[in-house]
Amino acid sequence: MMIEALSVIPEVFDPYLSASVLGRARRRGVFTFEAHDLRSWTHDRHRTVDDAPFGGGQGMLMMCGPLFEAVEDLRARGPRRPHVVFFSPCGRPYSQALAQGLAARDRLLLVCGRYEGMDERAYELADETVSLGDYVLTGGELAALALIDSVVRLLPGALGDEQSAQDESFSDGLLEYAQYTRPADFRGRRVPEVLLSGDHAKVDAWRRESAIRRTARWRPDLLDAATLTVLERAFAGELAGRAEGEGQDG
Repeated sequence: MMIEALSVIPEVFDPYLSASVLGRARRRGVFTFEAHDLRSWTHDRHRTVDDAPFGGGQGMLMMCGPLFEAVEDLRARGPRRPHVVFFSPCGRPYSQALAQGLAARDRLLLVCGRYEGMDERAYELADETVSLGDYVLTGGELAALALIDSVVRLLPGALGDEQSAQDESFSDGLLEYAQYTRPADFRGRRVPEVLLSGDHAKVDAWRRESAIRRTARWRPDLLDAATLTVLERAFAGELAGRAEGEGQDG
């Protein structure tokens, strides 16, 4: 996969994408990455990419001129047209399902906003606009890094254990099951005996139940869309109802 970012501070990407899991995946050629400086598509000596908003207001807006030139130029490069992603509070809420869809793309171009936002006309360039949540960041670079991380780990060869990405939270609509490591007994808090039994079928069953219990407790909003059997859905509903009742009692 080819991933590119368009930013006014392109230097922020490389340290993170050269480290740990992503760094190893990048060195193995699982994905390539290039950050482009939006100022390369300006035509004044100050390399201006922002201006005051019409109608007044606080802050500055990214001008549509450099954005249009940059995206159009980058789209024309190479044999594969990029899937262009913008970041905005009005975008589609980011999710694991969306990450999986983006992981199937050959080339991504992530456009990072800055300042108070972008000229509204620039959003015409987006194939997709996403939001990481109902909060405000200084710029789109952190959102782009989060997206890259979530997408790359889904690519074949990115993780040492190919099963890891399949077992993680949200892979089937549920939170991941509870996990434990040594020691088996820490200050009287013992690891569930089934995990020490060596019986893989029982461990799998326990993990499935644990995932349902954790989701019902922490994120009951996920249950409606989760992949569950009839019996599992009834069990999840009972747990969620119990948790809601305990919350009201408190």
